[in-house]
Amino acid sequence: MNETFISEENGYYGEFGGAYIPEMLRQNVESLRSVYHQIIESDEFRTEFKRLLSDYAGRPSPLFLAARLSNKYGAKIYLKREDLNHTGSHKINNTIGQILLAKKMGKTRIIAETGAGQHGVATATVCALMGLECVVYMGETDMLRQEPNVKRMEMLGATVIPATCGNKTLKDATNEALRDWICNPENTFYIIGSVVGPHPYPDIVAKFQSVISEELLVQLKSKEGTEDPDIIIACVGGGSNAAGIFYHYINRKKVRLIGVEAAGDGVDTNRTAATICVGDTGIIHGSKTMLLQSDDGQITEPYSISAGLDYPGVGPIHAWLAKTGRAEYMNATDTEALKAAYELTRLEGIIPALESAHALAVLGKLQLKSNDIVVVNISGRGDKDMQAYTEALKMFTGETV
Repeated sequence: MNETFISEENGYYGEFGGAYIPEMLRQNVESLRSVYHQIIESDEFRTEFKRLLSDYAGRPSPLFLAARLSNKYGAKIYLKREDLNHTGSHKINNTIGQILLAKKMGKTRIIAETGAGQHGVATATVCALMGLECVVYMGETDMLRQEPNVKRMEMLGATVIPATCGNKTLKDATNEALRDWICNPENTFYIIGSVVGPHPYPDIVAKFQSVISEELLVQLKSKEGTEDPDIIIACVGGGSNAAGIFYHYINRKKVRLIGVEAAGDGVDTNRTAATICVGDTGIIHGSKTMLLQSDDGQITEPYSISAGLDYPGVGPIHAWLAKTGRAEYMNATDTEALKAAYELTRLEGIIPALESAHALAVLGKLQLKSNDIVVVNISGRGDKDMQAYTEALKMFTGETV
């Protein structure tokens, strides 16, 4: 049994993971699996990856002591400011890594899926940097509610193709991207945006995002004299930002790891995306994991106000962390997330992405002590969510923006 929580050679985290793929995809996946370790562990790759993270993405991202938020909740609360990265989220960490990997493999065309648009923007950004063709699949519903990010992708030179099946969100965009990859195996590299999909993608994305926890070890040591906080909190859709900030702490058992899923209208309704809370084991997009499904095994449509959390599955690393009890998975409703975002904005002058707001929303549900050190991962900034926030501001205060 894998107790290190790092995937073994076939991509399994305990019972979850693997590569459950049709024969038409096997050539694509196997060609990536056979070379990725050798490429990303080379000195040349590591040097270039670190240079771009520093000089282009703007890392390390700051670790900010949120004094007024800390005072409200009676603990020392730090914010890991992934929202300050170039393109406005943690997604750039992964796209820089995967674009370098694609170039080493001789690929000239990049495809991606996106929900909230942050991964799409990050992919379009690195494609512009490297001069590669970029195609991004995005659910038609998400294109309407995340129009600013669609415009950014187009300005960067990407072709944005709407997914018009299902509920027209992230699951459907992923389906379309996989179909494209099947049809274009020779020149195309698929940059998956989260710790989902067939092996080796969950391992690749987790490794590239682990820069978050790698920095946190050093930053906390400098600020608090210890590498270990008491609690780390991150939102979970597919789960890449959470995997990144959990990564170097998974085997440090005294650190409490909390992932927060999107409850939507509530976990007792059929409008939710809280996969670990109400889902079951199954196969989605080439991986065995936890997902939302009907009694006869059909994937059911998720719902969240947050386009980035509106996904019916979760990365296999999170399914395993949940099953083993190493991490806890809470959830927050749309309303709770909106209130948390409004609170952070007014207390600290930081407008978080709706995804990150879900992580903030559980602070009031924890029994915190005055000497607790809590780190919340602010995975993205809220510029893209201003329409939702404008409506929420009216609801909470009667004010208008």
